Amino acid sequence: MIDHIVYPAPGALTETGLDPTLDLEAGIARLRREHNAVILAHYYQDAEIQDLADFVGDSLDLSRRAAATDADVILFCGVRFMAEVAKILNPTRTVLLPDAEAGCSLETSCPPGAFREFREAHPNHVALTYINCSAEVKALSDIIVTSSNAETIIRQLPQDQPILFAPDRHLGAYLNRKTGRDMLLWPGTCIVHEQFSERELVRLKAHHPDARIAAHPECPEAILNHADHVGSTSSLIRFVEDEPAKTFIIATEPGILHEMKKRAPHKEFLPAPGMDEGCSCAICPFMALNTMEKLYLALANLAPAVEIPEALRQAALQPIERMLEMSPLPEPAKLRATG
Repeated sequence: MIDHIVYPAPGALTETGLDPTLDLEAGIARLRREHNAVILAHYYQDAEIQDLADFVGDSLDLSRRAAATDADVILFCGVRFMAEVAKILNPTRTVLLPDAEAGCSLETSCPPGAFREFREAHPNHVALTYINCSAEVKALSDIIVTSSNAETIIRQLPQDQPILFAPDRHLGAYLNRKTGRDMLLWPGTCIVHEQFSERELVRLKAHHPDARIAAHPECPEAILNHADHVGSTSSLIRFVEDEPAKTFIIATEPGILHEMKKRAPHKEFLPAPGMDEGCSCAICPFMALNTMEKLYLALANLAPAVEIPEALRQAALQPIERMLEMSPLPEPAKLRATG
């Protein structure tokens, strides 16, 4: 994997150098104003990060927000491929990532060299690629998709057009079932969504027979077969808001429960269980790397920052722009007051 990160300069402020009495939230607000920064956060981030962000959303929401911002600095609280998308869309702005090690198992499952060989072996296929991939893989793709818009985009392609889909095989298989297509699937998976246990899910459902199950399509088919609703993070939130049930079992990263509880405080949300009773294996270890301290340091140091060579950026921009052109406008991402 090629590293597109500019790290803090020698002598930059570090966590060990932080004043232990510092009010991090106030400090972040001050630096945000000084740098004309916007803070974007994914629903999988910790609650305190979601609460101070200007916009909270899923990958499609945040891609649109990144494309539309007039801020000088974008602090992207998510993982590396998300910050790369923001930089691809905003080459003249500074794009920060709180922790440079916040990667993605789907991204690493699809190395650019191997993906290039995969494409070359199937020259008649359109490369439909999930946004959870590197800038290099995006540059080798025809259209980028998210879990919010993938089905809509597939249905716009001719029925006789062969498609290859990467890197998530579970999402690809779900889309094949939904659309009746026979896309050729790359064998990648998400380490978080792979961890849910069908046996434990059935057991939890037995204890809560009136609960509705909502699942992200990155889950294996065995989990999706039990779901009352399958969709992107934004779709799952709308489902629990609109559905009259009072209890929900949620099969995705549990950071999303914070937004669900805010929107439907009178309802109960249970995280879907993992393979072992009481395990926290559904927590994304990469999303969890971002902390309030690292947000403050990123704004103080203006690093780690994402930088992408212009030729690569231009090549990766084309399939992202095709995605945005082919996607219906989503519901607005949640706006936070910046103080």
